[in-house]
Amino acid sequence: MRLLVTGGAGFIGSNFVRHVLQTTDDVHVTNLDALTYAGNLASLHDVADDPRHRFVHGDVCDAGLVDALTGQADAVVHFAAETHVDRSIDGPEVFLRTNVVGAGVVFDAARRHGLERVLHVSTDEVYGSIEVGAFTEGDPLAPNSPYAVSKASADLLARAYAVTYDFPITVTRTSNNFGPYQYPEKLIPLFVTNLLDGRRVPLYGDGRNVRDWTHVADNAAALWLVLTRGRRGEVYNVGAGNELSNRELTRRVLAHLDAGEDRIEHVPDRPGHDLRYAIDSSRVRALGWRPARSFDEALAETIHWYRHNEAWWRPLKQAGASRRRGHG
Repeated sequence: MRLLVTGGAGFIGSNFVRHVLQTTDDVHVTNLDALTYAGNLASLHDVADDPRHRFVHGDVCDAGLVDALTGQADAVVHFAAETHVDRSIDGPEVFLRTNVVGAGVVFDAARRHGLERVLHVSTDEVYGSIEVGAFTEGDPLAPNSPYAVSKASADLLARAYAVTYDFPITVTRTSNNFGPYQYPEKLIPLFVTNLLDGRRVPLYGDGRNVRDWTHVADNAAALWLVLTRGRRGEVYNVGAGNELSNRELTRRVLAHLDAGEDRIEHVPDRPGHDLRYAIDSSRVRALGWRPARSFDEALAETIHWYRHNEAWWRPLKQAGASRRRGHG
């Protein structure tokens, strides 16, 4: 298989590229990434010399480039996106360009070249908040942040391609991911690296917001399964079922690093902060997917990785990656 991955130097994308190269023998990956602030070739250092991996520096909104690369591919996995909710609140324009226009460029190139497998990687945030129960793939979308709106727009565009052009695009909606190579503006790497530096951790509001946490390696396995064995045009929720409030998650991180709650800094909540995300992942589990590790095992692995890979994250922190609304 000749696989085009967009955004493959980002957090989930780089872990997915690594998973594919490590678990297959006959897949060749072309990796298109614009190397924005969250894209980092250092995240691909261990596959840089793999002859089955080709990196292309370019913008997913460059229709000519995307068309040329798609014409050389058998399948596409589309990760390329702006992802941080805080940044989308401060400036939504780039999110609309990359996440909506960029998705349209990829979808249309894939349609013109008649690719059999196209996977668009989305987020559980498109559903909005839910008080009880869990969202299924058929539930309506009710996004509440500019980031979530941009991803929901791309999801609906994927649906439109099936209805209008009879070109089914498969979609995954993943819960909060964590693990190695995650840009340290996100909660877990931000908190871990702050604590390793003897600093406090900025917790939004009262910390009651609940998320489902999935290790990125488990997500990468799910994405490959959906791409290769999923039903074309289907939507698949991917979540490990590890629901934790931000307060409880913070306590677990503190415990792993032998730190007390005096290291918590309560900061003003961000606007429109959804209270609870929860998704039903039974559809992807029916394909045979299960998380390979418990949450505590995965969290310990993640903290160990950041302890021993300071050379990867420290330059990012020094460049301002720790900034958060209401903090720093």
